[in-house]
Amino acid sequence: MISTLASISRFIFRALRLIGFLLFVLFPTLMWINHYRRRDTEEGARKADAVAVRLGQWLAGLYGLRVEVNGVPVEGPVLFAANHISWLDIPVLHSGCAMGFVAKAEIDNWPLFSYIARTGGTIFHQRGNHDSAADVSLLMEQRLREGRAVTIFPEGGITPGASIRIFHARMFRAAVETGSPVQPVMVRYMRDRRIDEAVAFRPGESMTQNFCRMLARPASVAEVHFLPAMDATGKPRRQLADAARAAVVSSYNS
Repeated sequence: MISTLASISRFIFRALRLIGFLLFVLFPTLMWINHYRRRDTEEGARKADAVAVRLGQWLAGLYGLRVEVNGVPVEGPVLFAANHISWLDIPVLHSGCAMGFVAKAEIDNWPLFSYIARTGGTIFHQRGNHDSAADVSLLMEQRLREGRAVTIFPEGGITPGASIRIFHARMFRAAVETGSPVQPVMVRYMRDRRIDEAVAFRPGESMTQNFCRMLARPASVAEVHFLPAMDATGKPRRQLADAARAAVVSSYNS
């Protein structure tokens, strides 16, 4: 009974804070990011990135997440390869450094998430569409050549449970083609010094159900570990994918 009342109280409190944030903070912040991006200068990009990092921290905090960043993200053109547990991974990773993601095309149809994703420079990919995959790879290469970071979730999506699945080798093509480093990134949620698997989707759980459950759950720590980068020049994509996964799994289980 006490646990249920606590969950209801957390949900109401966080939902009210989230509504206030959406009404009075989010869109002005996104407008500032776009304003700095449109300057098309190094200073403008730096300021936009700083605001994006702050926005990620705010969004994570609204869900009771305290983000701890370990390691140093590579600056400039880099392909970040992270494990994928929850949609919360995106603001959590953004709390570490500004980065553009490769995400499923369905997100572009979500009214609020679409605007946030586009402001963050998300590249949308239509799963199962070979033409889309080719276009995404070219866009990734273009951004890396422009000196910008790109983040992939090489497991290819989220499934119930917290196990780290095989990394798809094709998603590392852009790093090989541009000679950009690959930096594995481990994301992990902890509560009471134990891995908090409750953040992951439950079997049959919808996005709406998970969204509401995250608002009601106890506070926890979101860890982001930037692991040693790997040189992708001349490396087979499968070798890069396996090495990145091995680094993430080792860090996750440590």
